[in-house]
Amino acid sequence: MDRRVHPILAAFAACVFFFLLAPLVIIIGAAVSDTTYLTFPPQGLTLRWFVNIFEIEAFRTTAITSLQVAFLGTALSLLIGVPAAYAINRYRVELPRWLSTIFVLPILVPEIVFGFSLMKSVTIGLGLPIFISLLVGHALLILPYSVRVVGASLAAFDFSVEEAAISLGCPPLKTFLTVVLPNIRAGVIAAFILAFITSINDVSVSVFLTGPGISTLPIQILAHMEQFFDPTIASVSVLLMFVTVGVMAVVEATLGLTFLTK
Repeated sequence: MDRRVHPILAAFAACVFFFLLAPLVIIIGAAVSDTTYLTFPPQGLTLRWFVNIFEIEAFRTTAITSLQVAFLGTALSLLIGVPAAYAINRYRVELPRWLSTIFVLPILVPEIVFGFSLMKSVTIGLGLPIFISLLVGHALLILPYSVRVVGASLAAFDFSVEEAAISLGCPPLKTFLTVVLPNIRAGVIAAFILAFITSINDVSVSVFLTGPGISTLPIQILAHMEQFFDPTIASVSVLLMFVTVGVMAVVEATLGLTFLTK
């Protein structure tokens, strides 16, 4: 059987790969350039701009803040999203259909509008501290990913297994923790990865919720670019890419990426 790929299809695939990889190559090249300004192709090779990241206190503190907000926000979104996805799928006949739409509103509304609304209602209206406002904003922003991804796993779950466990005397909460949750763990892990990456790279919402003394790494990158145009910015971007790749590598090493499709 002839399995040769059509030249047009091969050329189209090559263009797609080039479109995806070219920006990454440019950023990495600019990050190792031995110049005091951003340029590509690199003029000389050096790692001093990566060292410069850790010498700037603002980058260190905002990186810690971004990780804290991403982890706590993702955990909070899963704490709300998993039960919500369970209720929507378990009681889909009893609950109104529009209920599931409410949980995707944060991604339907433009992020700039969403961020401004949070600033007016949460930071100014409720007077919450900046860190708490950031946490609430990121949790709401990534909540749709938790509900949708976990909901997709629950859609393939046979709830008769849960009913059988309850009929045999297992309490509902224990049934959920020991029967339902292990069967949807792939969806929970996938939701965590997607929500974490979205949170740690967010700009549109964070720019409205940060304030004096508290900021996130992407916002600090923008602030640094206003004063400097050195390759430090490209180096930070490369580190953020490595964080994303690292998360995926850990999943691949422990579970395998095919596990997330189950």
